[in-house]
Amino acid sequence: MTRRSFGCFVLAVSLLLGLWACAGANDASGASISGDELASEIEAGKAPLVLDVRSEAEYRAGHIPGAILIPHDQLASRVGELAGHENDEIVVHCKSGRRAAMAEQVLRDDGFTHVVDLQGHMDGWKAAGHPVEQGE
Repeated sequence: MTRRSFGCFVLAVSLLLGLWACAGANDASGASISGDELASEIEAGKAPLVLDVRSEAEYRAGHIPGAILIPHDQLASRVGELAGHENDEIVVHCKSGRRAAMAEQVLRDDGFTHVVDLQGHMDGWKAAGHPVEQGE
């Protein structure tokens, strides 16, 4: 194997391992909920706390009805706003999953016991035609 082909091999393996790790990071606890399940709970008036960790601009452009906004990069300093919900189901989502995974870890580290990942996140929610609210 030449030095160049070995370098390409190492790069390819590194990329595959990175993708595998990211896929697992989207829901480290294994708990998730489908968009259809969440939409049904919202419609029935039995919605869990839905935490949107996207940016304020993304939230204003359209969010899941009843969702509260705490951007992922502010969550560690604002986690106190969720006091009293440590044992409640909290459905976390972002646009596609990366920021939600980081936010979910912050919540788990702070003692939240029922952190749930929204399958498909906002992209999946919209693609399925579920309701979206505009503005604040």
